[in-house]
Amino acid sequence: MANRGNPREGEIFRAYLDAVGLHSIAAATAAGLQATEWYALSQLALADGLTSGQLSERTGLTTGATTRLIDRLERAGYVRRAADPADRRKVIVKPVSEALAGIAALVAPARRTIAAVLDRYTPEQRAVLFDYFEHAAPAFREATEQIRAGNVTPS
Repeated sequence: MANRGNPREGEIFRAYLDAVGLHSIAAATAAGLQATEWYALSQLALADGLTSGQLSERTGLTTGATTRLIDRLERAGYVRRAADPADRRKVIVKPVSEALAGIAALVAPARRTIAAVLDRYTPEQRAVLFDYFEHAAPAFREATEQIRAGNVTPS
């Protein structure tokens, strides 16, 4: 990360990412899920349902591993399978709204705390922050794809 003023930018950014990751792990554990299951459930909730193939692409899991993940989430009551109304040959995996309410309760304290942090900023500063989030998310997804493709390895 290039230093743009604060000599601790890289350290601060890493601490932020680590805190977000740690929160995700703690929330997943509290929900009785593994980190990959938590991530998959998040993707399903954001999209309001995905096919198994789409979920496989987003998680980077094989199709077989994705099927087993969906089976575990379904047994735990987090998702259900439904016929795709546009193509009845396809199955859409949809999150169960009652289960998502339980997840929302788990993450509510963090959401309140982060809302209080964001309240410290002016609307203009918030616009910059959310512009960053909007552009950083695809950048991280691209970096993830580079790793998955084997284009980046430990040195």
